[in-house]
Amino acid sequence: MGLGHWIRKQPKLYREHGILKASRENRTELLMHALKRLDPIVTNGTPIYAKEWEVLIVLDACRLDVIRSVASQYSFLPNSISGERSLASCSRLWMDRNFKDDFSSEMSDTTVVTANPYSQNHMNKLHFAEIDEVWKYAWDADIGTVPCRPVTDRAIDVVRSQNPNRLIVHYLQPHFPSVPKPIGSGLDLEQFGEGWDSVWDRLLHKEIDYETAWNSYKANLEYVLDDVELLLENMQRDKIVITSDHGNAFGEWHQFGHPANIPIPILRQVPWIMTSGKDNNQYTPQTERAEEDLEQSDIKARLRDLGYV
Repeated sequence: MGLGHWIRKQPKLYREHGILKASRENRTELLMHALKRLDPIVTNGTPIYAKEWEVLIVLDACRLDVIRSVASQYSFLPNSISGERSLASCSRLWMDRNFKDDFSSEMSDTTVVTANPYSQNHMNKLHFAEIDEVWKYAWDADIGTVPCRPVTDRAIDVVRSQNPNRLIVHYLQPHFPSVPKPIGSGLDLEQFGEGWDSVWDRLLHKEIDYETAWNSYKANLEYVLDDVELLLENMQRDKIVITSDHGNAFGEWHQFGHPANIPIPILRQVPWIMTSGKDNNQYTPQTERAEEDLEQSDIKARLRDLGYV
């Protein structure tokens, strides 16, 4: 079925409203469905294992343009930041498409420290050297996410104690909720419930203004970059890459956040920054790994807190 035929089959969004007369919410929905149909055609991107690195630092939902805008504040970021095309526009598909049997040898050589709850169902522990799921024991219920420092602590400890051949460090920031600059009560954990009052929903419905959401997101990026700086000062590695699993849309193509299977550039172009680290042994990690058995309902709740389900 062609795209034009598909549009003609949408009576509520097209026949009744027309794309130009449709409400902002309807335009967003219409274009989302159209873009999803294009995703199988333009799924091209760069697998992480197609590149050379010892440590891969993943900043969840980091826009390329925003990290470029703050680069001058951090000595470990270059003046000119290049990008790569991610394989997906959301975390779970990024995991599915990168961690495939094609890279079984590389995965078996990789230790993972992650704050992203999708690791539970989208990363097979048997395929990796080890997966330290920080989100299971360092979740902060007051802010509805995993703060940066437990992830930094665990990554430093793993490098010092285990000396892995490859290491992936997956922070949740700058993914909302913003730790240093929360936006209203919708980010309180008890308010999420079945219908998460996300920043993106409120931005779409003009309940918050663009500048407020943008500044909150930018502050969350600076928050995680401060911890990345600490990490690089306590990690002896020559080939470190700072990247992201996907970007974040602030209205581009009438999209908000990072829906699955959306191939637009703002969601698929991610930073790819080569740097290095030196362990000055001036910081002692405080977070110890703790095993926590979670029910599926608990895992779903934590994903919901992040606006995923």
